[in-house]
Formats: sequence, C-alpha cells, structure tokens
Amino acid sequence: MAFGEVGTSLSKIKANSLNLAGTYGFSGTVSGLADETPLVLLSTFTSDGSDSNATFNSSLITSTYKEYLFVFNNIHPGTNQVYLRFHPSIDNGSNYNLNLTSAMSTAYHREDGGGVGPALEYASGFDTASGSSHYISSDTGSNNDDGVSGIMRLYNPSSTTFVKNYTIQTVTSSGDGDQYAYHVLGAGYINTTSAVNNVKFEFHNGEIQGGTIDLFGVV
Repeated sequence: MAFGEVGTSLSKIKANSLNLAGTYGFSGTVSGLADETPLVLLSTFTSDGSDSNATFNSSLITSTYKEYLFVFNNIHPGTNQVYLRFHPSIDNGSNYNLNLTSAMSTAYHREDGGGVGPALEYASGFDTASGSSHYISSDTGSNNDDGVSGIMRLYNPSSTTFVKNYTIQTVTSSGDGDQYAYHVLGAGYINTTSAVNNVKFEFHNGEIQGGTIDLFGVV
C-alpha cells in the first residue's frame, strides 16, 4: 500500500460502523492451545501426627514425567533442632544406599535482630560427598509455630544414561531458643545411572508431627 492510499484504506471503516461504547463478545474458536496444566498433582502426604517418614514409591515416580516437584508445607517435627533430609532408591525402597554429592548454603537472621548474623554463608557442615542422604533444611524447632516449607525438584529420575540432578529451596524457623529464620539453598546429584523410583523424606531424629508434602509431575 502506497503512502497516499492510507486515507482511502481507513475510509472503509465508516464512523457509524463500530460503536466504541458497546460491549462485544467473541463467538469463534481458538485452535492450537494445549488443554493441559504444567503441573499434575500425583499424591499428597498428610502427616497423621506420628510419621517416621514420608515416602513416594514407584507407582508415582515413573518415566511419565521428566521432572518431579515436591512441595513442603509446614513440615513440623516432634523433636527440637532436627533437620529434614531425603533418601532416594532404585529398588522402590528396599535400600536407600545411593551415593549423593551436594552443596548447601544458608541465609539467616534472628527474630530480635541480635545474636549471630544476619549472614549468608556456605553450609559446609551440611553438604554431602558420596553420602546416602541430603539435608534439605536447617535445624527446625518443635515449638507449635515451627516448621519447614519449600520445594525440591528432581530431574529425569527414570534416566538410565545420566545421574539424577536435584535442587532444593526451603525456609525454616529454628528451634535453638533464639528463633532464627533460615533460607536454605541446596543442589546436587544422585550418583547412579539406574532409574530412581522411590524417595523418602524424614527428620534425622524423631517423627514428622504435622504438615503436607505434595508431589507434582511437571508437564
């Protein structure tokens, strides 16, 4: 269209052809949009108040999804100053003896602004070098208002070619009497090329006495 034709083209829309004060609806159809959500809820663990662990087995962790998302909601321990951790398995929980290599860092601040911190540091005491579990929280209190919340992502657990990468992000209210808030970042890999089909969560001491863990498959 030449520059001089602009007025002619716009003149095809008459002044009384479109009432801008009116209300209009779309009556057609739109194609090409997938009818699916990015997350599919597969299972929810809900503590009954005295659980030794929370386990997700081979009926849930399969080759259906390339990524699995665990969401922790106010996981409350029965013992003071304990750490939430996870163990993977390749034989649906008969053994939890796989080697993990991981790194962990924390940011923390005390409730009253005093004491040690605020600080951001590499948590060398909680990383793993060929260990069989990974700590995914700082020390958690057993007060009624204490707990762990956050997420863990497990990537391509059914691969029989690659090791299994994972990332962790949690927030913890500590139980050392001074009430610290901890932000924990962790990452690592499960050093196996066999398919991982079971994951167990537990505190390193005592029971899980509250909270939920949702397992999602990521589309």
